Amino acid sequence: MKLIETEAELRETLSQMGRKEKSVGLVPTMGCLHEGHLSLIRRAKQHNDIVVVSVFVNPAQFGPGEDFEKYPRNIEKDCELAESAGADIVFHPDAANIYAPDASTKVEVEGEITHKLCGVARPIHFKGVATVVSILFNIVQPDRAYFGQKDAQQAVVIKRMVRDLHIPVEIVVCPIVREADGLALSSRNRYLSGEERKEAVSLSRGLEAAVECFSTGAGSRNAFSLKKVITDEISKKQLAKIEYVEIVDAETLADTSFIEPDRPALAAVAVRFGNTRLIDNKILRDRG
Repeated sequence: MKLIETEAELRETLSQMGRKEKSVGLVPTMGCLHEGHLSLIRRAKQHNDIVVVSVFVNPAQFGPGEDFEKYPRNIEKDCELAESAGADIVFHPDAANIYAPDASTKVEVEGEITHKLCGVARPIHFKGVATVVSILFNIVQPDRAYFGQKDAQQAVVIKRMVRDLHIPVEIVVCPIVREADGLALSSRNRYLSGEERKEAVSLSRGLEAAVECFSTGAGSRNAFSLKKVITDEISKKQLAKIEYVEIVDAETLADTSFIEPDRPALAAVAVRFGNTRLIDNKILRDRG
């Protein structure tokens, strides 16, 4: 596996590897790799000849007062883990390699898919995500790119950007990887204190309760009732401060009051434990 830090070296290396005759899978990350990231790399390795993992803590997607400076960074460990999962290249540029000093171009997906859910508390976040992902797509020119379902809103935004800008890349969204007790894996979990970690499992438990109600008919298809199931479970925890509990259309993120049989819904939550903000979600769809 090769660690590459510049665009020029990456393009040259891909050319030497026979890029024109081979398929390339890209796994964009901010590093601090965990099993969730590794599952994306393994999936990419199954379907592509070359797998590129980008490790870049993108300053453009952090707002004032967020954790850009303290976001965990360990490129040596990330390289070891990426290689173990099958990566061929780790692309680790610095900000100057991604953004020119006088860069003035941004990519923004407008509408409710970026203005709701996480977009309320993080108004510049998705503009930063769309901009950096479009840059990575231009540099790597992958056939496929892999994202985790945990960041469900991000996946919807990236899909919309790819569609609208006619970017020739297939977006593959992979299932959430969880701890044994159900907590969704996240690089930010390490910020949690022992007590916060115990209480954080309430996110997945609340979502699972909603899935159970939806599946058995106990909560019917009424979004308000299902949101109450989730909220009641999380609210049992003293340290939990709910930012949002929402049920929206899984593909468009449009608000919904009733889950239609042929339209899967997304149950999504964001909750703070101290200074740590966690997100999680479940898809509500009919079986069969």
